[in-house]
Amino acid sequence: MDKLTVATLKAMYRNKKTTPQALIQGIIEKAERDKALNIWIIPPSLTFIQPYLDALAHKAPEDHPLWGIPFAIKDNIDLAGVPTTAGCPAFAYTPDRNAGIVEKLIEAGAIPLGKTNLDQFATGLVGTRSPYGETGNALKQELISGGSSSGSAVSVARGQAVFSLGTDTAGSGRIPAALNDLVGYKSSIGDWPVSGVVPACASLDCVTVFANSLDDAYLVDSVVRGELRKEGGQHTCATIPPVKPRKLLLPKEPLLFYGPYEEAYRSAWHKAAKRLEQCGIPVEYIDCSLFSEVSSILYDGPWIAERWSDLGGFVESHPGEIFPVTETILRSSQEKGYDAASVFTAQHQLREYKKQSDALLHGAVLVMPTCGGTYTREEVAASPVATNSDMGMYTNHCNLLDLSAIALPADYADTLLPFGITMFALRGQDSLLKGAAVQFMQTDSMELAVCGLHMRGFPLERQLIDCGAAFVRQDWTHPSYRLLRLDTIPPKPGLIRSGQGGSIELEVWRIPVHRLGEFIRKVPAPLGLGKIRLRSGDEITGFLCEPYVEQSSEDITRYGGWAAAEAARSGGAPITG
Repeated sequence: MDKLTVATLKAMYRNKKTTPQALIQGIIEKAERDKALNIWIIPPSLTFIQPYLDALAHKAPEDHPLWGIPFAIKDNIDLAGVPTTAGCPAFAYTPDRNAGIVEKLIEAGAIPLGKTNLDQFATGLVGTRSPYGETGNALKQELISGGSSSGSAVSVARGQAVFSLGTDTAGSGRIPAALNDLVGYKSSIGDWPVSGVVPACASLDCVTVFANSLDDAYLVDSVVRGELRKEGGQHTCATIPPVKPRKLLLPKEPLLFYGPYEEAYRSAWHKAAKRLEQCGIPVEYIDCSLFSEVSSILYDGPWIAERWSDLGGFVESHPGEIFPVTETILRSSQEKGYDAASVFTAQHQLREYKKQSDALLHGAVLVMPTCGGTYTREEVAASPVATNSDMGMYTNHCNLLDLSAIALPADYADTLLPFGITMFALRGQDSLLKGAAVQFMQTDSMELAVCGLHMRGFPLERQLIDCGAAFVRQDWTHPSYRLLRLDTIPPKPGLIRSGQGGSIELEVWRIPVHRLGEFIRKVPAPLGLGKIRLRSGDEITGFLCEPYVEQSSEDITRYGGWAAAEAARSGGAPITG
């Protein structure tokens, strides 16, 4: 699926492997090929993207952390001059200014691509409630993609955007991440601007980000929280430092799982719990019934009336224009007869719940499955309300308690069936959330050194990304290695340990151990895994070449690395480390 990361794209630009213009043209073509997945409401088009491409000429990449990075926008978030529909054609309007968060991203150099499909009015967790068609899952298209930010998630998972914006009221920024093998991040309420966002439940709504890596999600966060200096145009990023929490809190009671892969999800949760126990953070198993009780009051309480207060007038004045299931949900507050007393009663109840959760989570991070299962699109069609309710079982409590959250990929539950966990932290404890996420992503993984076509910006990097690997750092070998250009099609490098040689540039990636075999099968002889000595004296697992190919290969050690050798070959100046 050619997944992209910010680091990948920056390397491709730096190595002149592509340009923003060429990249966008390729994305437009991908969007057309994936048209049947119903990812977009307003698909990528140079008609409105070209001005943003042209503006990059006046922005220095070093001063703009998202320079040339394409992103998708959920179609309940405003992009100036492009219609906002919120998934309802009759509701459509064309804003004359960008949503606050979109403006910040564009200032930082990011390129808006278009508007993505969603469950109408952001009401739903399944990705099937849209008159623009059901958004197909990125991996198994017979399964739901998750909602309401369905198109945003699938656009990233299918390699049509580096990151995307969603929104989250009950889990819409997390469930699609879990179902499409992505990272999904939401800050506490109000930490990210919501101006220019069509409200679903205004007191709880958050804008969120989907990305292929933890680093990308937090880069977007830093841009959103940062400011663009007026002098020099340099962006100052408020980067959150990772700090280990004092403990991780996991449910001690048996969890409920559902759907056709119920047992596979249960097994995947047990594997995730074992990985959490290996994070180097104390784990405490607790009674999580509090969070179930909070979840129950979101849609069985008067907050549904807040949606009606924002959208009721439109629904009443546009009979037959609303998606049937969506209208049923929106009207339910009237049927249940909520009044002012109901609102205050629920608020008092929630205040007590929040006191309990604040005491429980102080200095700690809560971890749950992102969702307890998934459904086929046919199953959702047969039972649209019950299946949707199931999907929010482990997500609905989050915004009511004003928690920040990050959804993370874990081990696959089955073939092409991702499984994910979500970590939750109190407002103001963002460092603890990030610290726990970093530790989890390092469990069941190992560092792997690559020195050629698998490096960032080169053609085979996507093999690493597709196996869940993440870039860690640039490094160099001990000065006792030789680098060869193998006589293959296409040419590839081979690293050989030698008595006389040089220090060769390489990259260190972290790859899940359980996917290492899948990756190695894609690497042909004469390359194989071995131990590489680094310039520091440490050893790391990486790719070495069989010595028998020396006679038929070109020695390119003098360039100090594959990127420099390729630059010299194409007429650029060699760069050595």
